[in-house]
Amino acid sequence: MEVDEAGTLARLKAHRIELIDPAIAKNRGRIIKTTGDGLLVEFHSVVDAVLCAAEVQSRMGRRNADVSPPRWIQFRIGINLGDVIVDQNDIFGDGVNVAARLEALAEPGGICISSAVRDQLGERLDGVFFEDIGEQNVKNIARAIRVYRIRLEESSATAPDGTKDTARAAGKSKKPSIAVLPFANMSGDPEQEFFADGLTEDIITELSRFHDLLVISRNSTFVYKGKAVKVQDIGREFAVDYVIEGSVRKAGDRVRVTVQLIDAETDRHIWAERYDGELKDIFAIQDEMTRAIAATLPGRVEAATHDRANRKPTDNMAAYECVLAAKVLHHRSNRDDNARAQVLLDRALELDASYAHAHAWKACVLGQTWVYSWCADRDATFQKVSSELETALALDDNDSDVHRILAALNLNRDDHDKATYHQERALTLNPNYDLVVVQQGELLTWLGRPEEGIDWIKKAMRLNPYHPERFWSHLGRAYYCAEKYAEAAEAFSRITRPDHTHHAFLAAIFAQMGNAVAAGAHAAEVLKREPAFSVANHLSTQHYKREVDRQRYEAGLRGAGLPA
Repeated sequence: MEVDEAGTLARLKAHRIELIDPAIAKNRGRIIKTTGDGLLVEFHSVVDAVLCAAEVQSRMGRRNADVSPPRWIQFRIGINLGDVIVDQNDIFGDGVNVAARLEALAEPGGICISSAVRDQLGERLDGVFFEDIGEQNVKNIARAIRVYRIRLEESSATAPDGTKDTARAAGKSKKPSIAVLPFANMSGDPEQEFFADGLTEDIITELSRFHDLLVISRNSTFVYKGKAVKVQDIGREFAVDYVIEGSVRKAGDRVRVTVQLIDAETDRHIWAERYDGELKDIFAIQDEMTRAIAATLPGRVEAATHDRANRKPTDNMAAYECVLAAKVLHHRSNRDDNARAQVLLDRALELDASYAHAHAWKACVLGQTWVYSWCADRDATFQKVSSELETALALDDNDSDVHRILAALNLNRDDHDKATYHQERALTLNPNYDLVVVQQGELLTWLGRPEEGIDWIKKAMRLNPYHPERFWSHLGRAYYCAEKYAEAAEAFSRITRPDHTHHAFLAAIFAQMGNAVAAGAHAAEVLKREPAFSVANHLSTQHYKREVDRQRYEAGLRGAGLPA
């Protein structure tokens, strides 16, 4: 607070909106009252209370891992079981007082519980361990209280002063990293390339759902499609620990998938398996395969609990194959392949109108036409994207692509709260998806938290070393918002074919740096490419939540001599 009152308060509010309040609601808790940066919450069951506390602390650990230590926010949580006195909308009594003392005993990022809570829990919670720290004498409680400290399986080491003990934590907290090479099509039928590529992408997506794996994006590994490669070279290029290779043979309604997991440093095969089955079993094969891979890697946490229970794949395999092919076409990013992808997605929805993932990708493909102006009526296309997403969300609330695109859609409407909600859902559902991760950095920049945004964008670049050039644009805008103008100029300089918006930012950057010659040159490029450009119209396409950020950009544009 002393260093950055406004920023700290904004981050605290964001944690409440994005994580803490939803976790409390999900676990059937009720917020009794707030006390500055504290909360008093009542639960109907100790299991619900501990599950909520564990979720908050584990996810806060992951959030803090992506920002610099001086910007960490850490919570202490105390949980007690006891009688309370209800007075209107508040509760009082010894049970509340003990909970408050337990909270004070907890370490930053930690949870302390009373012996009453420990006795009720028994051994019912997986991944939760208890450390008996003995009887404690606390303020205003006459009797000693038996206290247990909860240790989560994924929690990192914490030093006595509350800071992370990096020396001890380094070996424990490093995520295993993995690259999945495109699966070979063994069918002898060129038409099955779509199926093999789409299945590879699906496996990458499924592995990406494990929070404790770092999975390189498909855009990077597909560079090696059809090429003979050395696993050790792949390991060095992507800086990963493991590589997955595989093949697919599809014949009629039967499919065979072979997969092998290889240590990227030693080129040693760690695990291999062959799966044979009917095409309708493909989702079960995917789940078994990804669970086995994750369980084989050291340091995994969520492998045992991974399942598809909350996601709704189609029962129509022809529809599934249409979506696989449409995704591959979409990634080619040209107008003709986009049109072919739309046809395939329309076919998928004819076969299964309730296929949520098909609706989500229809929105994504239409969104591509909107971005590149490949559509006759941009307003109508935008509405169609919105309609497809609403349908997809109603059918399946657990599809990361649905929430990713909804976040972008609401950002374009300047609805930052809805954008934040959907972005958080997308990140929870698929934390290694480079497009979700870079969008997190982009959103944080618009929200006025560019320092955090920079960290997220760099993480996306790590996930996808062959990332689209627009990632540099996101990074440049974040640096500008953070008033790191030299770094912003360097980021924008990485764009090989800058458009008028990139030149506008460069003009503003050099104006802020006091380089009138460079600012004027880029301003001239803006007007050359977009003669009708005006600062007011351009600012209407920017989605800053804070007026100070909008004014900073406006000052740079005007300082470069661009017309109002």
